[in-house]
Amino acid sequence: MKKSYIVILVLFLVLFIDQASKIWVKTTMEYGDQIPILGQSWAFIHFVENNGMAFGFSLGENWGKLLLSLFRIFAVGFLIFYIIKLIKEKASNFLLVCFSLILAGAIGNIIDSAFYGLIFSDTPYHGGLATLFPKEGGYAGFLYGKVVDMLYFPLLEGAFPKWMPVWGGEHFLFFRPVFNIADASITTGVLLILVFQRRLFGTHKTSQETVLLNPPD
Repeated sequence: MKKSYIVILVLFLVLFIDQASKIWVKTTMEYGDQIPILGQSWAFIHFVENNGMAFGFSLGENWGKLLLSLFRIFAVGFLIFYIIKLIKEKASNFLLVCFSLILAGAIGNIIDSAFYGLIFSDTPYHGGLATLFPKEGGYAGFLYGKVVDMLYFPLLEGAFPKWMPVWGGEHFLFFRPVFNIADASITTGVLLILVFQRRLFGTHKTSQETVLLNPPD
Protein backbone atom coordinates (compact mmCIF):
# COMPACT_ATOMS: atom_id res chain seq x y z
CA MET A 1 0.00 0.00 0.00
CA LYS A 2 1.26 3.47 -0.87
CA LYS A 3 2.36 5.56 2.08
CA SER A 4 -0.08 8.32 1.19
CA TYR A 5 -2.93 5.78 1.26
CA ILE A 6 -1.94 4.75 4.79
CA VAL A 7 -2.18 8.37 5.95
CA ILE A 8 -5.56 8.84 4.26
CA LEU A 9 -6.89 5.58 5.74
CA VAL A 10 -5.88 6.54 9.29
CA LEU A 11 -7.39 10.01 8.87
CA PHE A 12 -10.67 8.63 7.52
CA LEU A 13 -11.08 5.95 10.21
CA VAL A 14 -10.30 8.25 13.15
CA LEU A 15 -12.41 11.14 11.85
CA PHE A 16 -15.36 8.86 11.06
CA ILE A 17 -15.37 7.26 14.52
CA ASP A 18 -14.75 10.59 16.25
CA GLN A 19 -17.47 12.55 14.47
CA ALA A 20 -20.01 9.70 14.48
CA SER A 21 -19.61 9.26 18.25
CA LYS A 22 -19.86 13.01 18.91
CA ILE A 23 -22.98 13.50 16.77
CA TRP A 24 -24.64 10.44 18.35
CA VAL A 25 -23.90 11.62 21.88
CA LYS A 26 -24.95 15.21 21.23
CA THR A 27 -28.28 14.27 19.61
CA THR A 28 -29.29 11.35 21.89
CA MET A 29 -27.97 12.27 25.35
CA GLU A 30 -28.78 15.14 27.67
CA TYR A 31 -25.90 17.12 29.14
CA GLY A 32 -24.36 15.16 32.02
CA ASP A 33 -26.04 11.86 31.08
CA GLN A 34 -23.93 8.80 31.79
CA ILE A 35 -24.07 5.27 30.37
CA PRO A 36 -21.85 2.42 31.70
CA ILE A 37 -19.67 0.79 29.05
CA LEU A 38 -20.35 -2.99 29.08
CA GLY A 39 -21.81 -2.65 32.58
CA GLN A 40 -18.49 -1.58 34.11
CA SER A 41 -18.30 0.74 37.14
CA TRP A 42 -15.10 2.39 35.93
CA ALA A 43 -15.93 3.11 32.26
CA PHE A 44 -18.71 5.41 31.03
CA ILE A 45 -20.10 7.34 28.11
CA HIS A 46 -20.54 10.68 29.89
CA PHE A 47 -21.70 13.66 27.85
CA VAL A 48 -20.06 17.02 28.52
CA GLU A 49 -18.79 19.87 26.36
CA ASN A 50 -15.82 22.18 26.78
CA ASN A 51 -14.67 25.47 25.31
CA GLY A 52 -10.99 24.72 25.34
CA MET A 53 -8.26 22.15 25.30
CA ALA A 54 -8.13 18.37 25.32
CA PHE A 55 -9.45 16.26 28.22
CA GLY A 56 -11.94 18.92 29.29
CA PHE A 57 -9.47 21.66 30.14
CA SER A 58 -10.48 25.21 29.21
CA LEU A 59 -8.57 28.22 27.99
CA GLY A 60 -10.28 31.48 28.86
CA GLU A 61 -13.52 32.74 27.34
CA ASN A 62 -14.10 33.81 23.71
CA TRP A 63 -10.58 35.13 23.18
CA GLY A 64 -9.08 31.89 24.52
CA LYS A 65 -11.40 29.84 22.33
CA LEU A 66 -10.44 31.79 19.21
CA LEU A 67 -6.73 31.62 20.06
CA LEU A 68 -6.90 27.86 20.59
CA SER A 69 -8.83 27.31 17.34
CA LEU A 70 -6.28 29.33 15.37
CA PHE A 71 -3.43 27.44 17.02
CA ARG A 72 -5.04 24.13 16.09
CA ILE A 73 -5.39 25.25 12.47
CA PHE A 74 -1.73 26.28 12.41
CA ALA A 75 -0.73 22.93 13.95
CA VAL A 76 -2.76 21.02 11.35
CA GLY A 77 -1.07 22.96 8.55
CA PHE A 78 2.36 22.16 9.98
CA LEU A 79 1.48 18.47 10.45
CA ILE A 80 0.25 18.17 6.85
CA PHE A 81 3.48 19.77 5.60
CA TYR A 82 5.60 17.48 7.79
CA ILE A 83 3.73 14.30 6.82
CA ILE A 84 4.14 15.13 3.12
CA LYS A 85 7.86 15.60 3.82
CA LEU A 86 8.02 12.21 5.57
CA ILE A 87 6.26 10.51 2.64
CA LYS A 88 8.75 12.00 0.17
CA GLU A 89 11.63 10.85 2.39
CA LYS A 90 10.14 7.32 2.53
CA ALA A 91 9.76 7.32 6.31
CA SER A 92 8.52 4.14 7.97
CA ASN A 93 4.82 3.34 7.87
CA PHE A 94 4.76 3.25 11.66
CA LEU A 95 6.03 6.82 11.91
CA LEU A 96 3.46 7.96 9.36
CA VAL A 97 0.69 6.26 11.35
CA CYS A 98 1.82 8.05 14.53
CA PHE A 99 1.73 11.50 12.93
CA SER A 100 -1.50 10.66 11.12
CA LEU A 101 -3.14 9.85 14.47
CA ILE A 102 -2.06 13.25 15.81
CA LEU A 103 -3.28 15.01 12.68
CA ALA A 104 -6.63 13.20 12.69
CA GLY A 105 -7.22 14.10 16.33
CA ALA A 106 -6.40 17.75 15.75
CA ILE A 107 -8.74 17.92 12.74
CA GLY A 108 -11.48 16.15 14.72
CA ASN A 109 -11.52 18.80 17.43
CA ILE A 110 -11.20 21.62 14.88
CA ILE A 111 -14.41 20.37 13.24
CA ASP A 112 -16.21 20.76 16.57
CA SER A 113 -14.85 24.26 17.12
CA ALA A 114 -15.39 25.44 13.57
CA PHE A 115 -18.77 23.94 12.68
CA TYR A 116 -20.71 22.59 15.68
CA GLY A 117 -21.76 26.09 16.72
CA LEU A 118 -23.18 26.60 13.23
CA ILE A 119 -25.05 23.31 12.79
CA PHE A 120 -26.28 22.48 16.32
CA SER A 121 -28.60 24.17 18.77
CA ASP A 122 -27.08 24.67 22.21
CA THR A 123 -27.33 21.73 24.61
CA PRO A 124 -29.53 22.70 27.59
CA TYR A 125 -27.79 22.19 30.93
CA HIS A 126 -31.06 21.37 32.70
CA GLY A 127 -32.56 18.73 30.44
CA GLY A 128 -33.22 18.46 26.72
CA LEU A 129 -31.38 17.44 23.58
CA ALA A 130 -29.47 19.45 21.03
CA THR A 131 -30.90 19.66 17.52
CA LEU A 132 -28.91 19.14 14.34
CA PHE A 133 -29.53 21.92 11.77
CA PRO A 134 -32.08 23.87 13.87
CA LYS A 135 -34.39 26.26 12.01
CA GLU A 136 -33.31 29.17 14.20
CA GLY A 137 -29.65 28.57 13.42
CA GLY A 138 -26.72 27.39 15.49
CA TYR A 139 -25.64 28.47 18.96
CA ALA A 140 -22.29 30.09 18.03
CA GLY A 141 -20.26 31.50 15.17
CA PHE A 142 -17.45 29.97 13.12
CA LEU A 143 -14.55 28.77 15.34
CA TYR A 144 -16.57 29.33 18.54
CA GLY A 145 -18.22 25.93 18.82
CA LYS A 146 -17.83 23.65 21.85
CA VAL A 147 -15.91 20.39 21.74
CA VAL A 148 -17.93 17.28 22.61
CA ASP A 149 -16.40 14.89 25.17
CA MET A 150 -17.82 11.55 26.24
CA LEU A 151 -15.19 9.02 27.39
CA TYR A 152 -14.90 8.85 31.18
CA PHE A 153 -12.78 6.32 33.07
CA PRO A 154 -12.82 6.88 36.87
CA LEU A 155 -10.47 3.97 37.50
CA LEU A 156 -9.73 4.55 41.17
CA GLU A 157 -11.57 6.46 43.87
CA GLY A 158 -10.82 6.85 47.57
CA ALA A 159 -9.20 9.11 50.14
CA PHE A 160 -5.57 9.95 50.81
CA PRO A 161 -4.17 8.61 54.13
CA LYS A 162 -4.69 11.10 56.96
CA TRP A 163 -0.97 11.10 57.74
CA MET A 164 -0.13 12.43 54.26
CA PRO A 165 0.96 16.11 54.23
CA VAL A 166 -1.29 18.67 52.51
CA TRP A 167 -3.82 16.18 51.00
CA GLY A 168 -4.28 13.92 54.04
CA GLY A 169 -7.85 12.64 54.28
CA GLU A 170 -8.98 14.38 51.09
CA HIS A 171 -11.00 12.57 48.44
CA PHE A 172 -9.29 11.66 45.15
CA LEU A 173 -10.47 10.30 41.84
CA PHE A 174 -8.25 8.82 39.12
CA PHE A 175 -8.82 9.28 36.14
CA ARG A 176 -11.06 12.40 36.28
CA PRO A 177 -10.88 14.06 32.82
CA VAL A 178 -13.57 13.37 30.21
CA PHE A 179 -12.22 13.16 26.65
CA ASN A 180 -13.13 12.07 23.12
CA ILE A 181 -11.78 9.89 20.30
CA ALA A 182 -9.83 12.83 18.84
CA ASP A 183 -8.06 13.41 22.18
CA ALA A 184 -7.30 9.69 22.44
CA SER A 185 -5.90 9.67 18.89
CA ILE A 186 -3.56 12.59 19.61
CA THR A 187 -2.40 11.05 22.88
CA THR A 188 -1.81 7.64 21.29
CA GLY A 189 0.24 9.16 18.46
CA VAL A 190 2.37 11.24 20.84
CA LEU A 191 2.97 8.34 23.27
CA LEU A 192 3.97 5.97 20.45
CA ILE A 193 6.49 8.52 19.18
CA LEU A 194 7.91 9.06 22.69
CA VAL A 195 8.16 5.35 23.47
CA PHE A 196 9.64 4.35 20.11
CA GLN A 197 11.48 7.58 19.26
CA ARG A 198 14.92 5.95 19.00
CA ARG A 199 13.61 3.27 16.69
CA LEU A 200 11.45 5.64 14.63
CA PHE A 201 13.80 8.56 14.17
CA GLY A 202 16.96 6.48 14.28
CA THR A 203 15.68 4.37 11.38
CA HIS A 204 14.47 7.47 9.55
CA LYS A 205 17.83 9.20 10.01
CA THR A 206 19.72 6.11 8.90
CA SER A 207 17.64 5.85 5.73
CA GLN A 208 18.37 9.50 4.93
CA GLU A 209 22.10 9.03 5.49
CA THR A 210 22.06 5.95 3.26
CA VAL A 211 20.55 7.97 0.45
CA LEU A 212 23.09 10.75 0.91
CA LEU A 213 26.08 8.40 1.08
CA ASN A 214 24.84 6.21 -1.75
CA PRO A 215 23.01 8.48 -4.15
CA PRO A 216 21.12 6.80 -7.00
CA ASP A 217 22.86 6.60 -10.34
